Amino acid sequence: MGQVVPRTIQSGAKNTTGPAGQGNPWLKGALGEAANAAARTDTFLGARYRRIVKRRGHAKALVAVARSILVIAWHLINDPDASYQELGADWHRRHLDPARKTRDLVRQLQALGHQVAITPASA
Repeated sequence: MGQVVPRTIQSGAKNTTGPAGQGNPWLKGALGEAANAAARTDTFLGARYRRIVKRRGHAKALVAVARSILVIAWHLINDPDASYQELGADWHRRHLDPARKTRDLVRQLQALGHQVAITPASA
């Protein structure tokens, strides 16, 4: 498992990735196991893993989930009044803009050479 905290090198307005530091191997191992377990659940973190693994692969998706767990833990430790509220596996679907999704799908069909005419379904 790679570095949990992203390394970036900033030069002007451009951000690029840099070499990963060593980090704490014990924390990294524990976060890796927690991320592996969270990836198999029907929670927000599990949905995050499934969204990322499609385009980035298993290892990077696990690191992303591990970092999310680390950020959640940091906020819970840093703020005594904070409490964790599970957003649910369908959080991204519920917060999707239907007009934007329609526009994107129409553009994809047009790029494939189809003529598209949209008529809203009557409710």
